[in-house]
Amino acid sequence: MPKQPGFFDLEDRYAELSKAGDPLEKLGNVVNFEAFRYRLNKALKRSDGSQGGRPAYDVVLMFKVLVLQSLYNLPDERTEFTIRDRLSFMRFLGIGVGDPVPDATTIWLFRDHLTQANAVEKLFARFELLLQEKGYLARSGQILDASLIAAPRQHHTRAEKEAIKSGQSADDIWPDEPAKAAQKDVDARWTVKFSAAKARGDGSTPLDLAIPVFGYKNHIGIDQRYGLIRRWDVSSAAEHDSQKFVSLLDRSNTARDVWADTAYRSKANETLLAEGGFVSRIHRKKARGKAMSVSTAKANNAKSRIRARVEHVFAVQKGTMGLFIRSIGLARARTRIGLANLTYNMKRLIYLNARVAPT
Repeated sequence: MPKQPGFFDLEDRYAELSKAGDPLEKLGNVVNFEAFRYRLNKALKRSDGSQGGRPAYDVVLMFKVLVLQSLYNLPDERTEFTIRDRLSFMRFLGIGVGDPVPDATTIWLFRDHLTQANAVEKLFARFELLLQEKGYLARSGQILDASLIAAPRQHHTRAEKEAIKSGQSADDIWPDEPAKAAQKDVDARWTVKFSAAKARGDGSTPLDLAIPVFGYKNHIGIDQRYGLIRRWDVSSAAEHDSQKFVSLLDRSNTARDVWADTAYRSKANETLLAEGGFVSRIHRKKARGKAMSVSTAKANNAKSRIRARVEHVFAVQKGTMGLFIRSIGLARARTRIGLANLTYNMKRLIYLNARVAPT
């Protein structure tokens, strides 16, 4: 005979989760999610319920659902199932075993309403204020970089590709197929990512591997002291990294040093940095057709020891968080990537609270 559940069984199970080091419990203890309520209510502009209908889910609860999605790379349907399945998720959201759970459609609509209200930038800025209140100011200079974020690959005819490049919308390209048009992402683009190949057995110089990628780019700027994302932007995968240089510069950083790879070095950007009082730590390119000088190589290596810290952000987002764009269009991709950047900062804050005292 199966054992009948006891009155304190659920509390005992939660205690066991806490003893095992539930990461969501740590997140709930470190991040004050109530601080986002005002911004969420202002963005969503929900009715007061006077017209009847089922009461809407609490905005903070729904926002925490989106944080869970970003943390664990969950699509909407899987999110609904996992909330019902995991006690740690339920405790994080503050719901009981018998409480209603947001379904996949509700989650999608909530995220889409945030997209329409351009709310993610405001939520990110609100968390930045929380970081500053805790003493984690942007310090010791900034590091800029971008990373490709893959999206489901699109297959088009040559004529459709030309129409997309010319700026036509999906409805214009497929006017007689609305269902097909709704599933076509005309904002994402193809690009080629080059990766260094392993050395050949015969000792000859290996060729770089050209890897085609379809999707978007996450452009970020982190501060060198704490490794927190301070500025971010989103573009199609085909846009050059340097196009977001200006939007990523953080003038509130206490130091003026700016680290970046060679993609950001140009005469215009160097002039911009000099006029703004910044110190360029951007990698230098070698002269075309010539070998890189020893002094330039040494200077680049010294810069790389600091600049490489930004790669930790992308490793977490693409690794443990599994960042992948499942939505259609740049606006929705921006929301998903913005939520991933915000969630990364939340994870980073847990680490900083445990190991690094604000200075």
